[in-house]
Amino acid sequence: MSDIVTQLEVLQTKATAALSAASSSAETEAWHAEYLSRKGKLTTILRGLGQLSAEERPVVGQKANVIKGALESALQERQAAISSVEMMATLDTDAVDVTLPGRPQTLGKLHPTTQAMREILAIFGQMGFQTYDAPEVETDDNNFTLLNFPPGHPAREMQDTFFTKNDGVILRTHTSPGQIRAMREFAPEPIRVMLPGKCYRNEDVTTRSEMMFYQVEGLVVGKNITMSDLKGVMLNYGNQMYGNGREIRFRKAYFPFTEPSVEVDVSCSLCNGDGCRVCKQTGWLEISGAGMVHPVVLKNGGYDPAIYSGFAFGMGIERQAMMKRQVDDIRYFYSNDARFLDRV
Repeated sequence: MSDIVTQLEVLQTKATAALSAASSSAETEAWHAEYLSRKGKLTTILRGLGQLSAEERPVVGQKANVIKGALESALQERQAAISSVEMMATLDTDAVDVTLPGRPQTLGKLHPTTQAMREILAIFGQMGFQTYDAPEVETDDNNFTLLNFPPGHPAREMQDTFFTKNDGVILRTHTSPGQIRAMREFAPEPIRVMLPGKCYRNEDVTTRSEMMFYQVEGLVVGKNITMSDLKGVMLNYGNQMYGNGREIRFRKAYFPFTEPSVEVDVSCSLCNGDGCRVCKQTGWLEISGAGMVHPVVLKNGGYDPAIYSGFAFGMGIERQAMMKRQVDDIRYFYSNDARFLDRV
């Protein structure tokens, strides 16, 4: 018994001295592993208790518990002292000067599509156009039939439509059904409205097309409205959107809801008509499809085509942003790439 007790006392002396010499949390952890862990020196000595007699075992065991408790208490005190010193050292080295101004926060900004939409609406707002909101989920009648797309008309195949489970209910393929809603709400009063919003077509996603995209449409109905009025509006828009001095040209086209129908181009603001990558070396940028409102559409909207006339035009918002900001892939707008969103 005296040998084990002597070993315990020697261990306590050495352990206490080693603990006093520890100067960091890492060293105290190493000390614990060496002396008090399951594989530590104290446990190794206590394995010899099985060799003692039944009378000696309780006495030596009590002595071992006292030494173990003393060492654990000493360890807690040493760890607390070292932790306090380390915390003060950290505060000294990582001190924060609270009198310094705060770090500036990075602010978000409007999405490029939203910026372009607001810029377009602001330009037409100066010309007296009011914004008219129409739903994205539409009836087949409003989206096609009342716009002079009778059932089976080949022009319906120009727009690959998303249908719903409800018969006759679709996702609008263009903002034009808003024309019918606006005319029926205000007829027979003259109107001058802009129709912005999302459109949906079941198209392959490429650099120039998306399944979901934004359009904005303009509609003017009144007495004695002519193609010259349309030309003046588009020329004014081209000058304000792409810079003064823009030339405008009309190219013949076909749309079921306008007659005559045209495609509208402005001279390229990037190369001044000399030809560049954005304008495909033509010197012109296509900005809109347009034309005089078809008499059938006027009648469906509640206007007498013998008394009233009008014009309409539509444009893709992303297309306007791409031309103005020299973006060559429409997919960037919805890729959530912060580098692109910050650049444009």
